[in-house]
Formats: sequence, structure tokens, C-alpha cells
Amino acid sequence: MDAPRISVPMLGFFRRIVRRYFRRHFHAVRISGAGRFAADGGPLLVYANHSSWWDPMVCFLLAAELMPERKHYAPMDAEALERYGILKRLGIFPVEMKTSRGAVQFLRTGETIVREGGVLWVTPQGRFVDARERPLAFKPGLAALASRVATKVGSCRVLPLAIEYPFWDERLPETLLHFAEPVEVMAGESAEAVQERLQAALAEAMETLQEMAMRRDGTGFTVLRAGTLGTGGVYALGKRVTAWAGGRPYRAEHTVGATVSVARTRDGDTDA
Repeated sequence: MDAPRISVPMLGFFRRIVRRYFRRHFHAVRISGAGRFAADGGPLLVYANHSSWWDPMVCFLLAAELMPERKHYAPMDAEALERYGILKRLGIFPVEMKTSRGAVQFLRTGETIVREGGVLWVTPQGRFVDARERPLAFKPGLAALASRVATKVGSCRVLPLAIEYPFWDERLPETLLHFAEPVEVMAGESAEAVQERLQAALAEAMETLQEMAMRRDGTGFTVLRAGTLGTGGVYALGKRVTAWAGGRPYRAEHTVGATVSVARTRDGDTDA
């Protein structure tokens, strides 16, 4: 079995769309712990909480910005994937949900992906779940795959990613991301033991991100992508007139001192 085929031109086109979506719909994409998402060449699984339609877009963005040298893949419900056929050319592969055949599909395809050097992204909750819901409940596939890969190659790194989309002081929300310490799965660990470790690690990552979000302070994050600034409409016009009348420079953002630095992307575009 080979890993799903990825169309490089189609992927590049889709990544540009993703960047524009985040620029248009968010004030900024902020990340903590980005250094933990490092390409060492070994087996890597990334798993995240799943609270929003935006979560897969986050994965596409992170893959493009932080690790473009490797191929990235993710599973999707087979029926849903049929409605979004273009995703099949971007590394998304079908899995039959709630069937034993689907479980086998996921394990075989996932093992092939990591064996060939790809990165697999998974939302193991398997459904949309509010970020505050506890305890976390995972489907068994991720732990089974990590245990299986570790048994064959000696170890497997599984990286927790916490995601939130809070509103702070601006018109548009923030995308907040936090990579926690990776879970190192070793050969011989049972899937049940791995499952407990994975759930605990992501819960801790989500609690850390929640505390950072509640502080409403961007200094604990690195700005991965700057988005749309300002209030827009009549409010922006009023600010422009007031700034002009007072001889002050116009600042688009609502909060003084909240300016987001413009980030230059790998393809040369900016978020200005």
C-alpha cells in the first residue's frame, strides 16, 4: 500500500487560499511552543482538539508555514470526503466511520504514511467538541496506530496541539495555538496505556492555552500570520478623522499598543 497521492500544484493553490482565509477572518494567528513542531525525520503524529470547522484549515496552515519539507496527511469520514473531492488531492484520505473495516483502513494507511516519512494529523475526538468539555474522550485509532508504529520502529512521537478561537479586544477573533511537549510512545506499550497518556497530554495543553487566552495578552505567543486590522465601517472613518484632526498617525486596531507585526510568508506574500 502506498500513501495517498498529493497534487503539488493543487496543494500550493489551496495553501494560498488558506492564508487568505485566515488574513480575512482573524485578527492574528498566534502560536506557542512552535519549536516542538520540529522535523527530525522520525515518525510524527500530530493530534488536536476539535471544536471548529477551522481546525483542518489550521493544520494546513501550520504544515505550510512550519514544515513544508514533509508531506502531510489527515483522515476524513468517507461519506463527507465524497462531497469535497478536491481534498483527496491534498493528502486527505477516506475512512469509514464506525466500522471495523474503517479501523483497518486507518491503521494501514496511517502506518504507510509515517513509514514513508509523512506527518499524520488527527482529531481523535472524532466530532466537534467544546474546548471546555472534560474529560476528553478519544476514538481508539490514534493510540492503536502510535503503539503499532512504535512496536515496529522502536518509538513514535505524538505531538499535542491545543486550539482556541477567542475574541479579545478587536472586531475579529484570534486563532490561538499551543504545541505541548510530545508524547514519546515506546515499543511494547499497550494501546490502552498510550490512550491515557495522549488524553492527559492534550488536556494539559488545552488548560495551558485556556489560561493564556484568559490573560488576553499576545506577548506569550509568536505571530504566525497577521490578519485584518481595525473596526471597519463608520468606526474606522471616525478614527481616521480624529487622528487627522489631532495630527496623530492613524492606528487601525481598536486597542492601543495591540499592533500585530506583519509576517512574511514562504511564498513572498505579506499579510499587510
